Amino acid sequence: MTPENPRRPADSLDDDDYPAYTMGRAAEMLGTTPAFLRTLGEARLITPLRSEGGHRRYSRYQLRIAARVRELVDQGTAIDAACRIIILEDQLAEAQRLNQQLRPPTTSPPPAEPS
Repeated sequence: MTPENPRRPADSLDDDDYPAYTMGRAAEMLGTTPAFLRTLGEARLITPLRSEGGHRRYSRYQLRIAARVRELVDQGTAIDAACRIIILEDQLAEAQRLNQQLRPPTTSPPPAEPS
């Protein structure tokens, strides 16, 4: 927290990137095992932050990614392929966002003059 940018404790409640969930709680929420989450970390799909004691902590954003992988795996997709699919989906969404930003704004035709 800096004087220019004070952060209140309640600010973390709405932060999707705040590492609020322990590995055990994250696995429980996803209905999976801690080993599944470790596998996603080894695949570098998600990189949990570490607490001062070295324990993994996951954000809501990371849990959404893990849940998407879990859906694909439950449908029969291999975990490494599921991770690759998620990466490609993310890259596509970013490319579409950039494309939209770079596209010139559309201009509307001038209003018709009354007759």
